[in-house]
Amino acid sequence: MAYNLLKGKKGIIFGALNENSIAWKVAIKAYEEGAEIVLTNTEVAMRMGEIKELAKATNATVIPADATNYEDLENLVGKSMEVFGGKFDFILHSIGMSPNVRKGKSYDDLNYNYLQKTLDISALSFHKIMQVARKMDAVNCWGSIVALSYVAAQRTLYGYNDMADAKALLESIARSFGYIYGRDKKVRVNTISQSPTLTTAGSGIRGFDNLVDFSERTSPLGNADADECADYCITLFSDLTKKVTMQNLFHDGGFSSMGMSYRAMKQYNKSFDCDNELDGLDEIPKEW
Repeated sequence: MAYNLLKGKKGIIFGALNENSIAWKVAIKAYEEGAEIVLTNTEVAMRMGEIKELAKATNATVIPADATNYEDLENLVGKSMEVFGGKFDFILHSIGMSPNVRKGKSYDDLNYNYLQKTLDISALSFHKIMQVARKMDAVNCWGSIVALSYVAAQRTLYGYNDMADAKALLESIARSFGYIYGRDKKVRVNTISQSPTLTTAGSGIRGFDNLVDFSERTSPLGNADADECADYCITLFSDLTKKVTMQNLFHDGGFSSMGMSYRAMKQYNKSFDCDNELDGLDEIPKEW
């Protein structure tokens, strides 16, 4: 059901690759809620993905840009303002990639050139996007900028590797830039710490399926999927959240507040023999 939450609003969505992308889901939801959008990704990603199909479905304009390239971003923002006939109202940063993860490098044996690329693509691009938008005065007063993060920014999760460092930097940038952008232009900046979600990027992380399973067993509401994340993004683009800024907002079914759940402990206990001190856990009430 659509509520016209974004009627008359305009925005740029970074990172849609295919229908598994959270950015893809956000674009669909934004269009359904009345928004006019520009879709952007790198030339390589556009050749690999299906962004032209998304553009047709959402009546969107596609403008290629490398989010790590300042000149590309200036071109993107300038052309978007031409398409929109002026300023716009929201930006989604849904970009992340680690060459170290792709190459199977462990965190204690990183390639530092790869690390620089991880940080540039996954975090510094967020700063560059906002710096360009602010200098070009491209975002309307009370606009909203959102980036997607993950709880590994605060907690160590096996296999997430240097992406955890990138997400920590991403969240710090949101706070620091959020203060300046809010003070000067009344533009709000937030990150959403999403449940592990089966996207093209996420699937490259070692043990990701196990991570999804553990999170599902631990979260009292279960994992939030890509469609539900898109719904949450829409609320942050809307006028219903005008005073929410500089926040890292957990959208993870409660996982971030949990230590160990009954379901996760029950599964963990299966690896122990009967004489283990945790034996008999099956008899513990569900509400424990």
